Amino acid sequence: MPARLRPTAPIATAAILVGDPGRALMLAQELLVQPKMSNHARGLWGYSGRTPGGEELTIQATGIGGPSAALVLGDLAELGVRRAVRVGTCTALVPEVEPGTLLDVAEAHAWGGPGSREGTPVRPDAALSRALGAALGSDGRRGIVASLDVLHGGGAPAPVAAGDVADMQTAAVLERGRELGVAAAAVLVVTEGAAGRRLSEDAEESATKRAGAAAAAALSTSSLG
Repeated sequence: MPARLRPTAPIATAAILVGDPGRALMLAQELLVQPKMSNHARGLWGYSGRTPGGEELTIQATGIGGPSAALVLGDLAELGVRRAVRVGTCTALVPEVEPGTLLDVAEAHAWGGPGSREGTPVRPDAALSRALGAALGSDGRRGIVASLDVLHGGGAPAPVAAGDVADMQTAAVLERGRELGVAAAAVLVVTEGAAGRRLSEDAEESATKRAGAAAAAALSTSSLG
């Protein structure tokens, strides 16, 4: 039995990972037919079911930060997950990346955190990343994410500024996926611009649903050939 998750329903081999439990519920209602709660231990809500196309899918909250996401992904791998897409949020570091953008992560750089190799790029699984890019189409923008322990207002430390956006989890998810043999990729909703302008709640929900739909399509076995 995994250390953190206590599944009450079968876990699919494909999973969407989100930080916020409320976002997990929203995407489960949006993407699954008759979703069943598969975990509520530690407040890490998870849901499993089938998509309208008949694909089994789990949607699992990971909590805040890279360490939590890495631990949850480890538990999911123990439960049989083999493909995962992070659907998260981020803050723009450059003005050309506007709030509402869906960022298709090309690579991530960890800055800080236990055992992190600061600035070393980690890339998503190639096949899953191609499928995600195809599913996003013109709705996505390819970019680089800097993953930080803490996000502060007013920008990021100078070395991080080379990234397009900043978040708290993507580098950990991609690196841990590589270590576990889990194919991992990520799509991020830009919720705050470089100048501090924030996306409205309604616009964030709409963008998250679009990102989730693309993630589900990318995780489909048919999309991966």
